[in-house]
Amino acid sequence: MARKSYIPGDFELIVKRSATGLGLFAEGEIPKNSCIIEYTGVQISKEQEEKSRSKYLFEIHARKTIDGAPRWNTARYINHSCRPNCEPNIHKGRVFIHAKRKIKPGEELNYDYGTNYFKEYLKDICACPKCEEKRVAAKKDAAKQAARKRAAKKVARGAPASARRAKAS
Repeated sequence: MARKSYIPGDFELIVKRSATGLGLFAEGEIPKNSCIIEYTGVQISKEQEEKSRSKYLFEIHARKTIDGAPRWNTARYINHSCRPNCEPNIHKGRVFIHAKRKIKPGEELNYDYGTNYFKEYLKDICACPKCEEKRVAAKKDAAKQAARKRAAKKVARGAPASARRAKAS
């Protein structure tokens, strides 16, 4: 496998409206494995991390976290997806975003934020196609179960009445 480049390419990226608020979009084609952008921000201590209310924290390792909240960190606009087209890679204490596959012009950049973040913040609101499919399937299953319960109640209510009619004849 070829060695990854950790120098962001000169890709045209634009912040605009997405399904989940603001997102980062490719203006032109981005080849697979390309280093797209660096996730930057202020390095904060563990104590600051615990007190922080920022949604843009990126843990590098146990003693280093980057708060990517400053607006000059364009990578902060990359949203979560369970089927991402990008992936973050940590190299020498810095975070670089690489393309997992070829990204088409106009396509939103996204990566998987990880299990902990997903469970805490995104589980019920994730708008990626995979999660939408899961929610639609869950709603259909819930509707089927509710219909079965209603049918079972009707049968249960109807049984004694028909049993009474049978005794009367």
